[in-house]
Amino acid sequence: MKTIETKLQSILDKSVDNIKVFGTSFAVKKGDFTWSGTAGNFEQNQSYFIASTTKLFTSALIFKLRCEGKLNLEDKISNYLNPEITQNLHVFKGVDYSEQLTIKHLLAHTSGIPDYFQKKGKNGKSLEDELINGKDQYWTFEQSIERSKSMEPLFAPGTKGKAHYSDSNFQLLGKIIETILGKTYAENCRAFITQALNLQRTYLYQDATDATPKTLYYKDKPLPIHKAMTSFGPDGSIVSTSEDMLKFIEAFMTGVLFPHSYIAEIQDWYNIFFPMQAGIGIHLFKLPWYFNPFGTIPSFIGHSGLSGALAYYCPKKELYVVGTVNQVAYNDLSFRTMIKIAQNL
Repeated sequence: MKTIETKLQSILDKSVDNIKVFGTSFAVKKGDFTWSGTAGNFEQNQSYFIASTTKLFTSALIFKLRCEGKLNLEDKISNYLNPEITQNLHVFKGVDYSEQLTIKHLLAHTSGIPDYFQKKGKNGKSLEDELINGKDQYWTFEQSIERSKSMEPLFAPGTKGKAHYSDSNFQLLGKIIETILGKTYAENCRAFITQALNLQRTYLYQDATDATPKTLYYKDKPLPIHKAMTSFGPDGSIVSTSEDMLKFIEAFMTGVLFPHSYIAEIQDWYNIFFPMQAGIGIHLFKLPWYFNPFGTIPSFIGHSGLSGALAYYCPKKELYVVGTVNQVAYNDLSFRTMIKIAQNL
């Protein structure tokens, strides 16, 4: 009879086909059971880019500031940002909504602010398009916001039933954190998260010559976008390992980093892209009944990234799952792997 560990390792081994997935790393925790494994070109404790899963770190810092009374989610972002940042930040159909934007709007992706990274610019290409086509590049916070300002917003902030995923929201949240605490985003992550949780292999990627994290793949070729990975900052620049991320997601969900009561509050869901819904600083992965007629695939709350990385908690099974398939073109494969793991636990 196969042990649970053998079954889980088999899932990872089968996921590596050297066509779409060349290496993978996952870790799980359920009750007293903890397991981590790798396959393909990943070694145990291998560092990798967690991409937009970084947004959980940013959310955690905002929630910590909230519990310390240093901000409220309903606060206007103009209370914390310089006028040159907020000026013309959100002009929709001739109406300037910039002064109406709140921290909650940013966290929940209900701001209507365009995504500087995935929305196409004046040249007809997005930054994502350019990176995939081999044009690695740096950009600053100021450049990301100016790029966003050059695009048409999608809707007025807080429009009922409306949400749109935007990396620009978390660029702004990172700047708010820096303004309140008077330290860089990297310093705040170290002080309040990585040192507090003893995450020894987790850090903000800031040096494009740093070869510690595994290079990403796009389809069947490596995608060396190290300049870009230093530029995402609070929306996607964290490097970690599955072992560290398992500690982090459990701490996030259990009240270690901020009051546990917040977890119920932030589960206010809006559709963003199938089958994902945005809460306030977190995401819900939930397949609708017609894709899951027998209800065998549970729901998960947490976050994922374009790199094929994810960190989720499954309330139904009281299960934590983290990992990556390290593949930009087929990052949905990380969810397929997560589902298979959950079904075996």
